[in-house]
Amino acid sequence: MKETKRLLKVVHDLRTQCPWDKKQTHKTLIPYLLEEANEAADALLSGKPEAMREELGDVLLQVALHAELASEKKRFTFEDVAKGLAEKMIRRHPHIYGGTKVKSAAEQTKRWTEMKAKERPKNSLLDGTPKGLPALQLAQRYGEIVGSVGFDWDETSQVFRKVREEIRELDAEIKRKKQKRSDMEMELGDLLFTVCQLARHLGLNAEIALKQSSSKFQKRFSRLERELKQSGKRIQDCSARELDAIWRELK
Repeated sequence: MKETKRLLKVVHDLRTQCPWDKKQTHKTLIPYLLEEANEAADALLSGKPEAMREELGDVLLQVALHAELASEKKRFTFEDVAKGLAEKMIRRHPHIYGGTKVKSAAEQTKRWTEMKAKERPKNSLLDGTPKGLPALQLAQRYGEIVGSVGFDWDETSQVFRKVREEIRELDAEIKRKKQKRSDMEMELGDLLFTVCQLARHLGLNAEIALKQSSSKFQKRFSRLERELKQSGKRIQDCSARELDAIWRELK
């Protein structure tokens, strides 16, 4: 724990000696926590150990800063955060720390949901899920929660049929003589929501899958721009057919 104690000492020094850090509050630090979490996600997707280590450290800094702010007002400390987390993990894993047995990850997810509901009574199982999550992640998380208590399709093929149904409904809205933006938007949302559930049934993460595809697109498009530049052309001067031909070649 030597380096952890050193980190907490550094954070305390920042709060007592650095003009910028002294001004911060829980509220002003929120954007940095979100930014660092996203940078950590990018690093984890990259698979580069050094980037992962550094970005996870930046997330830890945010946790340490919030704990330091709270300790200044005698609310809680970093130690309290760690203690509470360890106790919660032990409590919610009775198959490791108790005599309970679980047969699968799905069964553990169901028990986790049930234990969480008992610990934090609420009107709905979905209450407490941060609505500020990226939309794909929120949709998939909702599916995971309700799926853990049996509100789900039995087979992946059933989800595929639902995806096709949603595509047909969106297509019908698009083909209406009097298109209504709100109705098209709703049908598109239904399609995306169902695709997220398909990802869940396949054991995939929709948010990560889209990030990876976006990254792949960005790299290919950059190569396309370089190809055009080397041949002395501007992308604006090329026809759609020319661009499509180059794109297919790059693929």
